[in-house]
Amino acid sequence: MSNITIISGSPSEETRLNGVFQEVLNYFHGIGSTSEIINVRELPPEALIQAKFDCKEILEANKKVENSNIIVILTPVYKASFSGVLKTYLDLLPQNSLEDKTILPIAVGGTFGHLLMIDYALKPVLTTLGATHILKGVYVLDNQVKKISDNRYELDSEAKNRITTSLNSLNFNNPSLSTVGVDITI
Repeated sequence: MSNITIISGSPSEETRLNGVFQEVLNYFHGIGSTSEIINVRELPPEALIQAKFDCKEILEANKKVENSNIIVILTPVYKASFSGVLKTYLDLLPQNSLEDKTILPIAVGGTFGHLLMIDYALKPVLTTLGATHILKGVYVLDNQVKKISDNRYELDSEAKNRITTSLNSLNFNNPSLSTVGVDITI
């Protein structure tokens, strides 16, 4: 079975990205897989900003990435790119730390105008970290994630189906055989 890590790159505790995060988590639980979780906003801010590579919490997070062969990266879209807090964490990953791993990027944004953010902002950074197996990304519009109450969210059926389809493309016995692509599912 695969080792899975979910990296949530939202700087905010209350975010529509939590609806996507919960959907991904429920998917893995539903197929009997457990996953490690890295909420970047919970890492020490000083370590992120000052690039403290030797910080205990950063080393622990990096170990989760190292031990995984499937990584799901969740990010909101800010100013036509992925979140800065996610970038500060990615900068602290060792060179080639994403080599031989299957990466599934999922982004939540307010407009289709930022649809290509995964290909033109996030993917080059992931490639620099050694990623060669980057799956088709999923882009979810803000209005597809409805706030229910108390930081709980619900995805509309169309967004939920696209996320499930992408997660189904993962090959859990051999992640390097997962469906690789550069197109973004919308």
